[in-house]
Amino acid sequence: MSDYAIEMLGITKTFPGIVANDNITLRVREGEIHALLGENGAGKSTLMSVLFGAYSADSGSIRIRGRDVVIRNPNTATELGIGMVHQHFKLVQNYTVTENIVLGTEPVNRFGILDLRRAKKRVMEISDLYGLAVDPDALVEDITVGQQQRVEILKTLYRDANIIIFDEPTAVLTPQEIDELMGILHRLKNEGKTIILITHKLKEIKMAADRCTVLRRGRYIDTIDVAGVSEMQLAEMMVGRAVKFEIEKAPASPGEVVLSVRNLCVKDNMGNRKVRDFTLDVRAGEIVGIAGVDGNGQRELLYALSGLSPAESGSIFLDGTDITHLSIRQRIELGMGHIPEDRHKHGIVSEFSISENCVLKDYYKEPFSSPMGLLNRDAMTERAEGLIGQFDIRAGEGARTPAGSLSGGNQQKVIIAREIRLSPKLLLVAQPTRGLDVGAIEYIRKRIIGERDKGRAVLLVSFELDEIMNLCDRIATISDGAVVAVCESGSVSEHEIGLMMAGSKKQEADGNA
Repeated sequence: MSDYAIEMLGITKTFPGIVANDNITLRVREGEIHALLGENGAGKSTLMSVLFGAYSADSGSIRIRGRDVVIRNPNTATELGIGMVHQHFKLVQNYTVTENIVLGTEPVNRFGILDLRRAKKRVMEISDLYGLAVDPDALVEDITVGQQQRVEILKTLYRDANIIIFDEPTAVLTPQEIDELMGILHRLKNEGKTIILITHKLKEIKMAADRCTVLRRGRYIDTIDVAGVSEMQLAEMMVGRAVKFEIEKAPASPGEVVLSVRNLCVKDNMGNRKVRDFTLDVRAGEIVGIAGVDGNGQRELLYALSGLSPAESGSIFLDGTDITHLSIRQRIELGMGHIPEDRHKHGIVSEFSISENCVLKDYYKEPFSSPMGLLNRDAMTERAEGLIGQFDIRAGEGARTPAGSLSGGNQQKVIIAREIRLSPKLLLVAQPTRGLDVGAIEYIRKRIIGERDKGRAVLLVSFELDEIMNLCDRIATISDGAVVAVCESGSVSEHEIGLMMAGSKKQEADGNA
């Protein structure tokens, strides 16, 4: 038996215009948690898709426990005991947890009839063994994102996987769910599973991984023992240069009020009031952050401000104009930009090219549209190529590259480039660095500060407290949809903000600091 559960030797995989994996060798030991670290677009997911059979390598070979194998498709990988938990879950929303887990391997009784009772029993046994508490009878559409991820893990374990690939597993999880996942990874390791963790989050690598292989722009850089390196060293290996975790910025010079929100109330799509008498001003030349635990009205607040959903009551003013009941296009015309939380749902059209996505908000204007309503493709391409160069968007086929084929970081850069290019008076920014690597995070944070320094008003919603503390000039803490306090960023600690996020008033937080 080999010491290695997996050996991928000299793997090369190309796509039109780009070498995703360039002669990469990866060796993963039996029973370890092995991190695969790299920037967005470094080739991590492509390499693991080759291992899982979703792609075929152009050259190279794979060994599983010392035996040469040819993995033609995911079914072959499953037969070899390889499972993959994808970043974007492969679940049927209106099926139950049990139905999703057994899909494709449905058990039947001796009469050939589907036996969900037997399947449910085994799902509960596996769930109990690994501490993956989830209701087997619940519909997937009714459970949290963290619970959906557990369903994906159970799917691999139900198929007897002993090698499990996790592709960016914490990109959509809350801090509490991330802690729970780290515990699950260690339990899987203790049960003898071999884990590959695709990530660019350095803190989680230090928490979970034994060893780490670093890729950069499709090439192998090194494999190191995680215990012997710092987060700063990992970041430098990943990006190829020193990375600043804290962004330097000059003091703000706030001007006139650009966004004025008064007594705003907003309901969610179930009719529950999520924003309660919300009042806040954001001035030109400042970044105001909204700090709060996920689910306390942040999403509904931004939906109402951007026009994605109606306000129940209250008023929203943009540069003195009441926009409470205006359309999205009217708000854009008045100078509102929006970098949304869900880039796939509200930020890009995946099937459209980069050039088409870059003009989504002004395609109907010259030079992109003629008086006859015909699109000027050359002008669109010229706009996109300029933004690709300016914002370092890595796209194999240039402006005609489908946005859905880009890495998450490059998709985010397309959105930010489009919004900043329109020079909005007000920029609404939600989770701008979620799921991005340290290099992209540093770049995007600098661009946001750059907009502030141009005199734009910026409202930032982030669940990353260090991002709020690092970027914002003022911080509004929100709990249960209402503002608890608004503070100058240098006047409060993370501990105080944490207490206010839990509902404590400013005076109470001061007393407990």
